[in-house]
Amino acid sequence: MVEAPTHLLERVLEQRVTLVLKDARQLTGKLLGLDEHMNLVLEDADESTAEQTRHLGRVVLRGSNVVTLHAPQGASAKST
Repeated sequence: MVEAPTHLLERVLEQRVTLVLKDARQLTGKLLGLDEHMNLVLEDADESTAEQTRHLGRVVLRGSNVVTLHAPQGASAKST
């Protein structure tokens, strides 16, 4: 059975993830939450571009701007 994308992301809640956005920015932070539209909340987020890196803190991202999400620890790292 195939899981819905939101269910897959719920398995990496509270983990550090890296997102690549449509405009080529990269955000890294702890995934705090998401909704049915794949909007994401990151805590302690850092934004990286080709020119600079800056600390943003807590951010809310519109799901349609996210191209990829990478969870280095994987979905199996969170115990249920």
